[in-house]
Amino acid sequence: MINRGRGASTSYCVQPVSVHIYRKHTFLKKGRAVMPPRKTEDWMWAEACEMLGRAERLQRQFFQLGVGGAAGPTWEPPVDVVEAHDEIAILVALPGVEPGRVQVVIDGAWLIVTGVRPVPAAYRTSAIHRLEIPHGRFERRIELMWGRLELRRRELINGCLLLTLGKLA
Repeated sequence: MINRGRGASTSYCVQPVSVHIYRKHTFLKKGRAVMPPRKTEDWMWAEACEMLGRAERLQRQFFQLGVGGAAGPTWEPPVDVVEAHDEIAILVALPGVEPGRVQVVIDGAWLIVTGVRPVPAAYRTSAIHRLEIPHGRFERRIELMWGRLELRRRELINGCLLLTLGKLA
């Protein structure tokens, strides 16, 4: 009999089997390692909390801080890169960035998107409770591995910069 701590007891048929104990409260049932039901719930809760933590870390990585140079700290916006038959579409997430503050350059085998997202003036005199959207100078370098390309279209739509690059022969 094993007391599970809630006033109920359960009997397990324990057969002599060599078992490595992976968790502190592992038992044998019909020759197989099992966790008692309460410990299973604890384990499931711990796994759910761990998954939430991983999701939060991924969300924070949505805008990664880059390495700053003389211009100070930078952030690196996320991108989507999609290849079609004769063109490459690159979508750069730039919420709150004005079109005039974005520069796009093709430098050899690299596409470089740079710019600034200034801190709003109202933030300077306000109490900030949460600040998750990055501000300041940004830069994103994307390797162009498709040969010679030309910039055919550049649009800033709904906070995203859409760049269409045509493949050249």
